[in-house]
Amino acid sequence: MKRSYWLALLAVIILIAAVWIIYVPGPMAFAKGGSVALSDYKDGDPTGVPAKLAKDDLVSRGKYLTRAADCEACHTAKGGEPYSGGLAFNLPFGTLYSPNITPDKETGIGNWTDADFLKAVHKGIAPDGSRLYPAFPYTSYTMLTDDDVLAIKAYLFSLAPVRREAPPNTLAFPFNQRWGMVFWSLLYNSDERFRPDPKQSAEWNRGAYLAEALGHCGECHTPRNLLQALNNRKKFAGAVTAGWKAYNITQDNETGIGSWDADTTAKFLAHGHVEGFGTASGPMGEAIDMSLMHLEPEDIKALVTYLKTIPPISDPELPVPKTTLASAFPKAHEISENERGAMIFAGACASCHGWSGESPVRSYANFVGGRAINDPSARNVAQAVIWGVTRHSPDGEVTMPAFGKAYSPEEIAAVVNYVTARFGAAKSNITAQDVVKIGQQASQ
Repeated sequence: MKRSYWLALLAVIILIAAVWIIYVPGPMAFAKGGSVALSDYKDGDPTGVPAKLAKDDLVSRGKYLTRAADCEACHTAKGGEPYSGGLAFNLPFGTLYSPNITPDKETGIGNWTDADFLKAVHKGIAPDGSRLYPAFPYTSYTMLTDDDVLAIKAYLFSLAPVRREAPPNTLAFPFNQRWGMVFWSLLYNSDERFRPDPKQSAEWNRGAYLAEALGHCGECHTPRNLLQALNNRKKFAGAVTAGWKAYNITQDNETGIGSWDADTTAKFLAHGHVEGFGTASGPMGEAIDMSLMHLEPEDIKALVTYLKTIPPISDPELPVPKTTLASAFPKAHEISENERGAMIFAGACASCHGWSGESPVRSYANFVGGRAINDPSARNVAQAVIWGVTRHSPDGEVTMPAFGKAYSPEEIAAVVNYVTARFGAAKSNITAQDVVKIGQQASQ
């Protein structure tokens, strides 16, 4: 009997552990306020477009919502036509390519009906019945209303069709078996439209709809569990996405954005740059340039209102950002510790970024306060050096050239380690092998 008892207890413990690992709370569960059906919410409609755009035609409304959903970033290959697909997502188990979502009838979605489009966006099921991979964030988009989804479809169908077949995916077995997504979706796709929290303000609920459904912020900023679903117990605590670090955007004062006031947060969301807080690059820079900068000010304000209620979670891997300039010129010991990195910085970087970290050219190139510079993993700094950065500022395009082909992995590692040591709060120690691995993870 004792043996049976202990075996039963072990089975219960394993079952509880499995449930704990597999089950994740919903994206708005942290608010603990409950929810109601949209039709029962009495404080306005948090979905759709802002009130000033409500009377616009369907295509115009769809354009706003498509931008808010950041569709272009993932469905446009580098140098390709917008929405024509082909962007490569380099995953540990192979490469996945985004599909063409222009209205081309042979290589795009030109033959899709309204029902087809709704089924793909809400359920992750293509018209032929095949399952879509959750790189397409249908577990977030499932919260979009039918009207908003069909407005997005109307805008996409107003575009000029582009004939472009996406390259075939190269996922290894068993990840190339789409039918497996049936079981994954049963666990992790609620297939439920957005439900407002009646205990929160109308602005908060609008921000929730923008962040959780349209903007799908958690897809990049929330860590994933063993089955690659969003682990909302660590909501917005930071994660690696497409080879870049999406940083902690919880209200933690030291490693998140809890110390940012509302105006700073709004400015960063709208422009991806605030003096003393750094400049967004990589996927976040693209999200701002292609999506967030096009939102109306009241929607940015609603996003900030929502973000300000996210519980703080500390990231033990990140130091508090350094907020002071480096010396006007490097000291002898800095050069002797990493002479190769110092020489490369002098030849390729100092003219734009400055020796103190304050750019003599553009404030977008300043280092002070930037999270990437203060991240000892140096992941984002390495990606920026390898692939370059292009951003759209109010004064025009800002570009940092790519150095991935001009310098060897050893040289890139050296200059990255020099930059974090000189300008950041904690120096990095990445190797040439790290540089190669990091570079291969970026979407292309």
